[in-house]
Amino acid sequence: MRASLVKGALPADDPTAAAWSGAPAAAFPLSPQVHWPNRILEVTARSVKVRGLHDGRQVSILVEWADPTEDPDDAAALEFMVGDKKAHFAHGQPMAQVEGGPVNIWFWKNKDAKVLDMNAKGFGTLKSQDQQDIKGKGVYQNGAWKVVFTRGLSTPDVENDAQIKPGDFINIAFAVWDGKKDAFGDPKEKGSQKAVSSWWYFRAEPPPDYSGYFYAALAVGLAAGVQFVVIRKLKKGSST
Repeated sequence: MRASLVKGALPADDPTAAAWSGAPAAAFPLSPQVHWPNRILEVTARSVKVRGLHDGRQVSILVEWADPTEDPDDAAALEFMVGDKKAHFAHGQPMAQVEGGPVNIWFWKNKDAKVLDMNAKGFGTLKSQDQQDIKGKGVYQNGAWKVVFTRGLSTPDVENDAQIKPGDFINIAFAVWDGKKDAFGDPKEKGSQKAVSSWWYFRAEPPPDYSGYFYAALAVGLAAGVQFVVIRKLKKGSST
């Protein structure tokens, strides 16, 4: 997915803003998190639709998914790899052929009405950061959630925060929890029982590069200049 570069204010806390309609959307499939003993085999959300916008300083990412009911424990998260070390999408959990973590997680829950900036390096290691850099908001309407996450493209905390440099690709994954209560009064999906995606690439679009137009115009100008000189010499030669 990509975040388009825009001029003016971002819809940083408005998931329903008109500006989102102009942002390219990408759909990503979700499936149950199976890398856990108490895994679930069915999840409510089967996919998410994601859009991104940035203004060169901050980035806003909108996540949408279908959910037949609004519940306090409905939740969503974005997950980014931190640094060059490859991570598993399951909270950076070490798996076969994968060293594991760390990952930076942006977590939103309906009843908390805020986004948490978190880190993990495998199951049971999830913790909130002391410095919270992210804001967000969720809106439920017409049987679907729209949640926006906003943060600076870069932060001083390079060890724990994903650093988003326009033009560069980084890894991103998505997770959704259906907080509807089950027969025992517990949320249907909680903790590691969730709908997750695999890793995908994310890119904040760089500013337009107009250097090609400059060099093309320069070449045309030089060619015209040479042609003018040649024609002038030919005219002088014919007049003598």
